[in-house]
Amino acid sequence: MSRSRFLRSALAAGVVAAASALVLTGCVAGEGQAAAPAPEASEAGDAASLEGQTLAIDFATYNPLSLVIKDQGWLEDLGLEVTWVQSAGSNKANEALRAGAIEVGSTAGSAALLARSNSSPIQVIDLYSQPEWAALVTVDGTGISSVEDLKGKQVAATKGTDPYFFLLQSLEAEGVSPDEVTVQNLQHADGWAALQNGSVDAWAGLDPIMAGAEESGATLFYRNVDFNSYGFLNATEDFIANKPEVAQAVVDAYAKAREWAEANPEETAQILADVAGLDLAVATKVIDERTNLDVDHVPGDAQVAVLEKIGPIFVELGDVASQQQVDDALDTLINDEFASAADASRFEG
Repeated sequence: MSRSRFLRSALAAGVVAAASALVLTGCVAGEGQAAAPAPEASEAGDAASLEGQTLAIDFATYNPLSLVIKDQGWLEDLGLEVTWVQSAGSNKANEALRAGAIEVGSTAGSAALLARSNSSPIQVIDLYSQPEWAALVTVDGTGISSVEDLKGKQVAATKGTDPYFFLLQSLEAEGVSPDEVTVQNLQHADGWAALQNGSVDAWAGLDPIMAGAEESGATLFYRNVDFNSYGFLNATEDFIANKPEVAQAVVDAYAKAREWAEANPEETAQILADVAGLDLAVATKVIDERTNLDVDHVPGDAQVAVLEKIGPIFVELGDVASQQQVDDALDTLINDEFASAADASRFEG
């Protein structure tokens, strides 16, 4: 499978030269405005201004690029003091963002919209993938082979995440009312465990756990890539307003990670395997078959179009009080300034 295409912004030659000089002389290269920016500073800012600044950011097995960035230490190389917090799912990332435990977090697009619709002050600043990471899963002996078979059954799903919304869209597409299915709200790994021990009949699964389940004999009985929303990298509005140079550094690191993953697919799979506790073959399957990094990473109309289909489901189920809240969230969720200026080259040399 093709890996990442990369959109690089053109920085002023003087800034690039200055950054290169800092690297060659052993100084820490960074970018972003200093507290009192010099008049000649570019939009990217003073290359040395990140020294000693802090960043709280998540890593997640459903976001392989985050694992690459953490493993390679690029943000730390810029002089940032980084606190890494693992997100077990989009819902947990959203909880951490709302609580201020992290400033940047990985979620599915649907989860980001839900959070924004319910007044969480976040915006998407980059896309990390266009995955097929959710499907409906069962095992032998349940009698489940179609969505219609879920009537009267128990299904595990993590509410507030893409697999949950995948389940709801699947039910709607196949003419099954959500009232005809009992959803057990379990975190992703617990949902797979519940399916294995017979506590539920099906599971709305998420990779890489789902790929491991397949290797253990589970069946993905309903798939639809169009029901998977994009992988959103979200930041709090406070972080964007007060640390724009750090936000740019994060997005630049993601641009570098796309390049690195394309050049080092085996190592990318190995990093995922190590962090997620997966066999290398399973991790390779997630990276090669179900994680599309070859996507325009600048958030925009394509993502809004997907979320416009999901938003009304929130209102119908009572997860959001009104369609107006969804519409307002769609109008304010995307902030493309950092992704449009992304520059992976600051980490080279």
